[in-house]
Amino acid sequence: MNALDPIFARDKLIAAEADRMDASVIAWRRDLHAHPELGNREFRTAKIVADHLRRIGIDEIREQVAYTGVVGVLTGKRPGPCIALRADMDGLPVAEETDVPFKSMVKAEWNGVACGVMHACGHDTHVAILMGVAEILAGMREHITGTVKFIFQPAEEMPPIGEEGGAKLMIEQGALDHPKVNAIIGLHITSKLHAGQIGYRPGPFMASADQFRIFIRGNQTHGAQPWSGVDPIVVGSQVVLGLQTIVSRKMNLTQEPSVVTVGSFQAGNRSNIIPDEAKMEGTIRAFDEGHRDDIHAFVEKITTMIAEAGGAKAHVHIQRGYPVTVNDEALTNWSVPVMKRAVGEANVNLCPKTCGAEDFSFFQQKVPGFFFNIGCTPHDKDCKYAPSNHSPRFYVDESGLKTGVKALTRLALDWLDTNASTT
Repeated sequence: MNALDPIFARDKLIAAEADRMDASVIAWRRDLHAHPELGNREFRTAKIVADHLRRIGIDEIREQVAYTGVVGVLTGKRPGPCIALRADMDGLPVAEETDVPFKSMVKAEWNGVACGVMHACGHDTHVAILMGVAEILAGMREHITGTVKFIFQPAEEMPPIGEEGGAKLMIEQGALDHPKVNAIIGLHITSKLHAGQIGYRPGPFMASADQFRIFIRGNQTHGAQPWSGVDPIVVGSQVVLGLQTIVSRKMNLTQEPSVVTVGSFQAGNRSNIIPDEAKMEGTIRAFDEGHRDDIHAFVEKITTMIAEAGGAKAHVHIQRGYPVTVNDEALTNWSVPVMKRAVGEANVNLCPKTCGAEDFSFFQQKVPGFFFNIGCTPHDKDCKYAPSNHSPRFYVDESGLKTGVKALTRLALDWLDTNASTT
């Protein structure tokens, strides 16, 4: 591109604006990090976001969407389609163990249990980045062909027990409507990449996440005479082993990977008493919705048949969680060269699938969506050993926040230009 090319000139403007905003983005992030809030309780965060959107002249601001969510609408100078940019706002019930000067000292209660609160998954950075993007785009209204919708979402880490929340509730309450969103883009910070780097993947990117509980009912007896009862511990142990054959023998792993994990097994309270009941809990992860349904059926069938063979009874409860996060292939492939232009070709690379889950997947079920990762590990550290997201020692190299600002700003403007003729 030459200096007279309007796209080149706009790219230079975006880069300059991202540089100008960097100190503010970092300051916002540090403030949010010091004052984290749990799902559906992001009152302070939501006020900061809404006040900021008002200050920079966003045309329409909706508050209290899905309890604490904020939606801002910025209308460009020329008519066109609508793209949404999403950031999640909630922290985790984790007591922080880093030594940063803005370390969280917040205490709260989560599902009836006292806990520390920390932005251990980096949602503070997501909010700060999107606030910066909103300010840049508000000052570039003459470059916008269409509409940009800013979605600040609560409760991505799940709402408290007994409450609704998150992306699903935002959708139900119209976050993708008025105007109708034609595509949505989101990002997530990760310690698996160095600061300044972007990781992406078309198609299935993050797994679905479902929880199961299994109750095995036997018949209590003395441990010295097991033949007088039915041992739910032995039956339950056989169930655990049986469940491991689902992935290894029932699923076609050449198509997509999957995971069935039993994470909790509880039974009995004395060494010489065979109890009446054993209980186990676990998680199911899949990268294909059909595989997900098949695994559910196999968990039910294998558990029930093993229990019957051992003379016990089984009850299986499966709670569906987040769907598979599937990046729209066309949108992803279009986005890659835009991101490379934003942060440098060497910094944008294909990354592996992850068995973590994201409720951004609910947005992707409604409109084409693209979700990507930005790195936060310092370059003098090995990502392999960096504390992961959700760790009390999760650390963010803030030099990488500008990466997200540049990428989201360019993606929004370029996508609107590219799709202006389709509306």
